[in-house]
Amino acid sequence: MDPDSLINAVLGPLAQQIAAVVFYDVPAFGTRVPLIVVWLSLGGIVTTLALRFVNLRGVGHALRVIGGRYSSPDQPGETTPFQALATAVSGTVGLGNIAGVAVAIAIGGPGAAFWMVVAGFFAMSAKFAEVSLGVKYRRMRPDGTVAAGAMYYVPIALARIGLPRVGKALAVFFCVAAVGASLTVFQVNQAYSQFREVTGFQSGLLFGLAVAIWVALVLFGGMRRIARWTSRLVPAMCVLYLLACIVVLTANADNLLAALGRIVSEAFAPVAVQGGVIGALLQGFRRAAFSSEAGIGSAPMAHATVRTREPMSQGFAALVEPFLDTVIVCTMTALVIVVSGVATDGDAQGVALTSRAFATVVPWFPIVLAVSVILFALSTILGWGYYGEQSWRYLFGDSSRSRYSYRLLLCLMLSVAGTFPLEQVVNLADSMNFCMAIPNLLAVYILLPELRRDLHSYRQRIIRARQ
Repeated sequence: MDPDSLINAVLGPLAQQIAAVVFYDVPAFGTRVPLIVVWLSLGGIVTTLALRFVNLRGVGHALRVIGGRYSSPDQPGETTPFQALATAVSGTVGLGNIAGVAVAIAIGGPGAAFWMVVAGFFAMSAKFAEVSLGVKYRRMRPDGTVAAGAMYYVPIALARIGLPRVGKALAVFFCVAAVGASLTVFQVNQAYSQFREVTGFQSGLLFGLAVAIWVALVLFGGMRRIARWTSRLVPAMCVLYLLACIVVLTANADNLLAALGRIVSEAFAPVAVQGGVIGALLQGFRRAAFSSEAGIGSAPMAHATVRTREPMSQGFAALVEPFLDTVIVCTMTALVIVVSGVATDGDAQGVALTSRAFATVVPWFPIVLAVSVILFALSTILGWGYYGEQSWRYLFGDSSRSRYSYRLLLCLMLSVAGTFPLEQVVNLADSMNFCMAIPNLLAVYILLPELRRDLHSYRQRIIRARQ
């Protein structure tokens, strides 16, 4: 048995068992509905209503914050608003936008893409809420670095309702799930899949080792080095990928309106997909949740490093993240897949389906996709590597031994990630991500009245005062 098959035989059943517990489902509307997907999807809807559609009203101010109008070098923190956003975006704009969209369409039909956009719209509010809390309750270490994330405001929220011990236990649960999610096997797996597609290279283990070595070199430089890398990688990967999408869509311009029409119509009357409308909706919301990560509590760790004294300001900056990630990038991917006619290509999975869509225009276009996929994967691994290390340090302390042990674990998992089948990778990645949402959204709900008061104060002091 070769090394790839041996690793898969040992770890594959574990991924299936974890997914079976996390995605416990109940029968509803002619299909099976995972309760965790409902819990996470409601987070965006509830925060949108409670914060009076901040996802619409706050976009203009968000752009001004990202431009640096409300931050200065003498304020506490480690990064500029753009660098903090780029690091967070690096964790969200990843292969969920390329392979994840393809998975959603393959299972739920083209209509699933419509529901991804709907979920992305509501996700903007959830992201605003959790990032604002992350910055508000961050802690400054003696060396000037930032400790932040849901594990710090979850205990505070539960203590407000008389459950301090439960809050501490949930913070530990969150960190364990975050460490699991930070191993980012999905990113390496799908990057290797596309690399193999265009080069014929046949060792997932060697590919994973190469990625792990590069990641280790960057992570050892700390948050400032990560921020420098992501602030360069994120714009490059987005521009490259979107330009490639535009080329494909331009070549199929005559079919573009029909593709849009199909996505919308099948969102409400999908043909031959699992569970009809509800099946398409669930797949769209599930993949949007994995893509945007709104509500799971990861992004506050990156955004909280911003140099600012106003937590709400970075909350506004975070609004842009799900819009860029889900509404723009995911929509472009969905259109490429549908307009090219490969949406019903039953023997292709994940990034392979997207690759075939690109190849319908120019045979060598999968090479461009391979470059984009690797950039997306590397940026996401860096962002999540930072999240995982923050969670690990919460669990095991700030010693150098603690930090190095996490980096070793991360590199070991990245090394074997290319050996897993896609289904197991998706189950493992989704399971860990969605577990984080349980304590995080519970804390957000408890602290929503506080968020509303803070938002009203911020509007009076900052936004209206400077108009």
